Amino acid sequence: MTTISGSPLGKPTEYPDRYTPSLLFSFARAEQRRQLGIDGKPPFTGADLWTAYEITWLDRSGKPQLAIGEFRVPADSPSIVESKSLKLYLGSYAQEALRGIDELRHTIAEDLKRACGTEVGVTLYAAQALGQLHVAELPGESLDSVATTISAYAPSPDALTASGSETDETLRSALFRANCPVTGQPDYADVMLRYQGQRIDREGLLRYLVSYRRHASFHESCVERIFMDVLSRCRPRALTVYARFLRRGGLDINPFRSNFESAPARSERTPRQ
Repeated sequence: MTTISGSPLGKPTEYPDRYTPSLLFSFARAEQRRQLGIDGKPPFTGADLWTAYEITWLDRSGKPQLAIGEFRVPADSPSIVESKSLKLYLGSYAQEALRGIDELRHTIAEDLKRACGTEVGVTLYAAQALGQLHVAELPGESLDSVATTISAYAPSPDALTASGSETDETLRSALFRANCPVTGQPDYADVMLRYQGQRIDREGLLRYLVSYRRHASFHESCVERIFMDVLSRCRPRALTVYARFLRRGGLDINPFRSNFESAPARSERTPRQ
């Protein structure tokens, strides 16, 4: 089985500027999910919504072209692509002459399909169309003004409680931070939680989200762990967890997991992104 230790993440690498699909490094989702107690079909669906800000290639006249890419990887894909390998792969188009943006989109979609083991949605916005990209806060009421005392900085699901009346609400926080398990670099995110069920204690939820501050895990695993912990501790009838991470290396990764709704049809960047 391919493991993350064989990836280019956290290692000195060259940066090819001619098309090199072999740069894509994928690894199985199952390996990460078993650590969360998920064996077999998970109790959620969703997608990983990637934004790639540094896509460039040459037209047939040798003139550089620019685009921003949005990639939608289904949460049930057998594998995911490691982020640095995707950066290197996209960078390998820099000196590649292509007929146009449609050829680039088709090639990226086919390469990501092979790497992830399923169809991956690919949308490219050319430089003149970048105004189509929307910026908005995640929906919901912010938890960040809730008064609390925090001393735990490793995931603390015991902070999660729910009781009392039924509710249907959406909450969010911009105080989330975790760390890359390979490089140790910090990963910052806005996190949204939408649920239906007994009211979740807001102070406890904020303390739980902040408790990831020194935790080392990939974006996708963080969101799936939040989902599993809230589902187990608070037992909502319906639950969505969505995180939009700040970019590193020209990429942001935004996992969406839910047991009752689909991932947004189009990706809206938060103001911090």
